[in-house]
Amino acid sequence: MGGVSELLEAILAANELSLDSIISVLLTSTPDLTSAFPAAGARALGFTDIPLMCAAEIDVKGALERVIRVMLHVESDRKRDEIAHIYLNGAQALRRDIAQ
Repeated sequence: MGGVSELLEAILAANELSLDSIISVLLTSTPDLTSAFPAAGARALGFTDIPLMCAAEIDVKGALERVIRVMLHVESDRKRDEIAHIYLNGAQALRRDIAQ
């Protein structure tokens, strides 16, 4: 749960988002993460009335392990190229082209 909270806090801060601007959230985790639903970390952070959906990443041989991904659907005046895409703790390797 700590990883989800850390990632969501970083996304919110980097994009100057409040909980009121969030419409819904899709959370995925790699198959090796089995101790808790990613949504539990979001709920602990205050995402109590926001629709959350969890899914498992495809188990591809050689893929990076212990990865949580978040896709926020938000209301924002920012243009797409102004959105900060946050990758923490080695996950930058997944998308070096957009990782911040």
